[in-house]
Amino acid sequence: SVLSRYENQITILSDYLEEFPETDEPVWILGRQHHLNTDKSKLLLDISARLWFTYRRKFSPIGGTGPSSDAGWGCMLRCGQMMLAQALICRHLGRDWQWEKHKKQPEEYHRILRCFLDRKDCCYSIHQMAQMGVGEGKSIGEWFGPNTVAQVLKKLALFDEWNSLAVYVSMDNTVVIEDIKKMCWCPAQSSSVAHSSAHLHRSALGPNKNTAGLCPGWKPLLLIIPLRLGINHINPVYIDAFKECFKMPQSLGALGGKPNNAYYFIGFLGNELIYLDPHTTQSFVDSEENGTVDDKSFHCQQAPHRMKIMNLDPSVAL
Repeated sequence: SVLSRYENQITILSDYLEEFPETDEPVWILGRQHHLNTDKSKLLLDISARLWFTYRRKFSPIGGTGPSSDAGWGCMLRCGQMMLAQALICRHLGRDWQWEKHKKQPEEYHRILRCFLDRKDCCYSIHQMAQMGVGEGKSIGEWFGPNTVAQVLKKLALFDEWNSLAVYVSMDNTVVIEDIKKMCWCPAQSSSVAHSSAHLHRSALGPNKNTAGLCPGWKPLLLIIPLRLGINHINPVYIDAFKECFKMPQSLGALGGKPNNAYYFIGFLGNELIYLDPHTTQSFVDSEENGTVDDKSFHCQQAPHRMKIMNLDPSVAL
C-alpha cells in the first residue's frame, strides 16, 4: 500500500530557484573552482551538465512481480547512479564536457545514459542494483546506505565490458595499494578468463557486446571510500578535510544525506554543501529506435540545493 501510494504521487519541480548568495568565496564543483561574481552562468552550466537521476515510475516491475516505481526507497541507489555516471563521463567525454539542451551529443554520451535506463537489461539500472542488493542483505524496496550501494556498484562493474572500470571499495577506512594494482592491471593471459566470465553474464549487459574493454592494460579506477565522520552528528574536526575532497581534480563527490534521505554531493560554498536531489518522481524514459535518449529529464535545470555541512549525517562515501 505504501508503494502504491508513492506510485500515484508526482513531485513537481519547484518554480522557486534558490539563488546563490552574494559572496567573494569560491564555489567548488567536482574539482573545478568557480567565482559567483564573474562566472555564475558557467557555474550553473557545470552543475546542469551532471547526469541527474531521480525516482521514476511506470517502469517494468523489478524481478517481474516487484515494484514499478522506486519512489520512497530508491534515493541512495539513484545517488550511486549519479556518482558512477560522472565517472563514466570523465572516462569517455572528459571533465570539461558540457551539456546544452537541444544540442546534439556524441554517441558515447547516449551510450552512458543507456547504461542507467530503468530496464532489466541495462547494466546499472534500478532493476540490476535492487536485485544485486539482495546479495548484500537488502530486500527489493528496502533503503540502501552508502556502503551498500558502493558494494553493489563494485559487483555490477564486473559485468560491464564497455566501460572496463575497476571499482574498489575501501574497508575499515583503509586503501590497500597492492589490492588496487591487482584489480586494475589486466595482463594479456587473463583476458580469456575475463571473456568467459563476462560471457556468462552477457544477459545482464543487454545489447552491449563490445569486448574492447578486455584488452590488456590498466583499467581506470573508481575508488569509493565509505567513512563515518562522527557518531550521531558530523564531528567538526572532519569538516575542512571533507571540503578538500571536492577540490581534488579526480573528485566524484560524495554519497550521503540525512537519515533515510540520500543526496549526491558535488561541491561546496563556504560551510554549505551543494547537492543534486533525487527526490523528484518522473515518468520512465526509454531509448529511441536510433539509440538516442530524450535526455531533458536527466539534467537538473534549476539552481542546485544547498545544506549546512553540520546537518550532514556522519555516514558518507567519498
